[in-house]
Amino acid sequence: MNILKGTAVHKRVNITLPENTIQLLDRITEKGSRSAFVEQAVRFYIKEIGVANLKKQLRMGAIARAARDAATAEEWFALD
Repeated sequence: MNILKGTAVHKRVNITLPENTIQLLDRITEKGSRSAFVEQAVRFYIKEIGVANLKKQLRMGAIARAARDAATAEEWFALD
């Protein structure tokens, strides 16, 4: 988005989709709104992939640090 002008900059791209995907797209979008729908779908997909990747990284990090964290907890329990 162009912040100074408050308008989005658009660039035309050509994509190829299977005919049945185009039919689905035409069933759920109004005439002339394919681009807006595809933009929303791409943004949603990228956001979901980002969230899934972050969760995976957090899970892997927690597993990698589990032994160290357990040892630290045991040390602190000994102080009680």
